[in-house]
Amino acid sequence: MKALLITGPVGVGKTTVAEAVGDVLAAAEVPHAVIDLDWLRHCRPAPADDPFHLELELRNLRAVARNYADAGAHRLVLAGVLENRADRARYAEAIGAKLTVCRLKADLSVIRKRLAQRHAGDAGLQWHVHRAGELEKIFALAWVEDFVVAADQPVADVAQDVVTGWLAAERVQ
Repeated sequence: MKALLITGPVGVGKTTVAEAVGDVLAAAEVPHAVIDLDWLRHCRPAPADDPFHLELELRNLRAVARNYADAGAHRLVLAGVLENRADRARYAEAIGAKLTVCRLKADLSVIRKRLAQRHAGDAGLQWHVHRAGELEKIFALAWVEDFVVAADQPVADVAQDVVTGWLAAERVQ
């Protein structure tokens, strides 16, 4: 099995692009599964020493990846936030597969606009806007990705660029 993790800041379109990559794979008749990692850790309360529930996410990912492989998936497309290289290795181990990482990038003004639409009237909007900027700084220093794709273009174009980058990265790895 091979896996792609699409990462980037909050609001950049990770889940939307992952679903569109799944559509590209389906059109090519490639057995696959798409996993939004947020749902694998969505549990409250989170422990004080693991505020984003990474440990729960990895345990769940291990089980889900195995189930999808048993069901015939050859490729996994993951959407989630990956902040450092040590966690990248942990994701690859949990999946039990080669992991390629794509970072989506968009101007923070584009991300703010998307977040404002998604969180209209939501008290958490400011937290998400702040987190997006914080993550951009983390990604600039961490270099967790194998390639970067501009996410401020139509989703179908972003998905095609992601698939092209994934295939190119696999040839290099």
